[in-house]
Amino acid sequence: MSENSGAPGPRPGGGGPRDTEQQAIDARNRKLARAGVARAERLLVSSYRLSSEQEAFDLLRSASQRFNVKLHTLAETAVHLPAPRPGDPSWVPDRPRPAAPPLPVLRADGRWPADDGAVLKTALQRTLHITGAEMGNVQLVQNGMLRMEHHTGLNGLFTDYFTFVDASTTSCAQAAEQSRQVTVEDVAASDAFDEDSRRAILQTGSRACHSAPLLSPRGTVIGMISSHHDRPLQPLTAARSAALDQLGRQVGRWLVWHRNTTVISALNHLHTTATR
Repeated sequence: MSENSGAPGPRPGGGGPRDTEQQAIDARNRKLARAGVARAERLLVSSYRLSSEQEAFDLLRSASQRFNVKLHTLAETAVHLPAPRPGDPSWVPDRPRPAAPPLPVLRADGRWPADDGAVLKTALQRTLHITGAEMGNVQLVQNGMLRMEHHTGLNGLFTDYFTFVDASTTSCAQAAEQSRQVTVEDVAASDAFDEDSRRAILQTGSRACHSAPLLSPRGTVIGMISSHHDRPLQPLTAARSAALDQLGRQVGRWLVWHRNTTVISALNHLHTTATR
């Protein structure tokens, strides 16, 4: 099984209807992926009087690499926080760094996942173990959409089509809107999907799916983990649903901590670099 993340680049094609559809999907993904970074670039140019958006991008990329934070996560955080003011010593005032919240549901071999990528990957693996599936994906909320961060067992057409989910025509989007777990027992017969989404799911071999939210301590949905099953699915037992609830709360709490510590440190480093 393979695991990947991020928006795909363009793919070569022969010009047929399938290639035209793929090109449209690729163009949409590039546009949506670029939009969030572009907003952060404009903010940095304005805040620091930079010479160009390329200089702003270089600052974002350098900070993301130094702190092992995804560039789009750093960009989204920058846009949603109050902009730094001239003369401020840091983007966000320094404060004591709290210890990372525990993740006992993800602990394996006596070790904790080391970073956000490892947390999401391990959370997906744990979800597939709980639900008995071999295919699945994890998404995080970005700019009001669900953006795929990791997946396993799903083919390129599926992952391209669902790189970004911004409409209520999928079970993961409905689970996010309702802040609860959603089971689709039979994708082919369910009214949870529009026909394009249904086709993209069925062609990858998924016949049923289950989506469970990642929740902040305040109960806000900040992500979604979905398992995909190769045959129709019965509703999960109460014990399995409870295990996914526990996982969603622990992982969500950890992700909020990560954004409030490591991602903020990356922004403060960017601020220091830009104001030298």
